[in-house]
Amino acid sequence: MDLSEIKKFNTDIFSLFDDRWAVLTAGSGDSFNGMTISWGSLGTIWGLPPRGKPVATVYVRPDRYTFEFLQKSAAFTISFFPEELKKIHQVFGRKSGRDTDKLAETGLHVRESSEGIVYEEADLTLICRKLYTAPFDPDAIAPEVREKFYSGVSPHYIFMGEVTDIIHN
Repeated sequence: MDLSEIKKFNTDIFSLFDDRWAVLTAGSGDSFNGMTISWGSLGTIWGLPPRGKPVATVYVRPDRYTFEFLQKSAAFTISFFPEELKKIHQVFGRKSGRDTDKLAETGLHVRESSEGIVYEEADLTLICRKLYTAPFDPDAIAPEVREKFYSGVSPHYIFMGEVTDIIHN
């Protein structure tokens, strides 16, 4: 998909991740994993208007199984599902792919695109080429946020990807 088509994507940015949740997936072929996420953002970076790169940013703790795949992969996908499939998040959000066959438990079907895994049942998938990875700096996080989300646990990593394709089903 070319940049002009990607820029036509229109959504309620502030509710997309928060209300719909998503499955973040990295890896390829038979070696991939997906997890539920509800934190994310969309925007542009690294370009002068009107040519900034469209990006999606997601946040993952290093203890999550998907983190390993994100570290190794050049791309990742962010998939949103229709409301009637919201129950999949009970599996993708609560069980580890280390111990569970999430596809078997949810009945989802996947196909590999040129840059990642696409779930056939998703009604929206963002294909992202990884541009940036870094851990949150705990000292740079506001104290009230640090206390609430990072007391005794590792901070999230930021994964930013250029949106190279948008699939609507």
